[in-house]
Amino acid sequence: MSRPTNTQFAVAAHVLLLLAEDPRRPRSSEEMAPSVQASPVYLRRVLGHLRRAGLVVSRPGAGGGWQLARAAADVTLGDAWRAVQGDDPVLGLHGPAEACPVGREVGALFVGLQDRVSRAIEAELDRTTLAQAAARLTAPPAAA
Repeated sequence: MSRPTNTQFAVAAHVLLLLAEDPRRPRSSEEMAPSVQASPVYLRRVLGHLRRAGLVVSRPGAGGGWQLARAAADVTLGDAWRAVQGDDPVLGLHGPAEACPVGREVGALFVGLQDRVSRAIEAELDRTTLAQAAARLTAPPAAA
């Protein structure tokens, strides 16, 4: 049975790229929500993770909104991933029966695999800064 996909990383990256378009202009969650196709409430939940990680800042009131806390060249997609993923496992692990000989061992196997997969994801995402990702979004297509 299929379960819903957690979209927080994709939303976080999308919002960070929106903020990188004009870093000096604050944007409200209501303004960004249509682009992300998420409710402003969900967007604020994701932005809260990004704020706690020091990636964005917010100012309330008229003329307020969300802005990048540092230059787009100093923020990686890995930073966004860690902000929303936290310590949550990447793989959907289960609690096997300890009475089963396979169940006793499979947990240790999966924990090691979980650690390697998490490190690989972070390493790959750390290779791309927001500035690099933004340049890819605005670059003309390569000639065939």
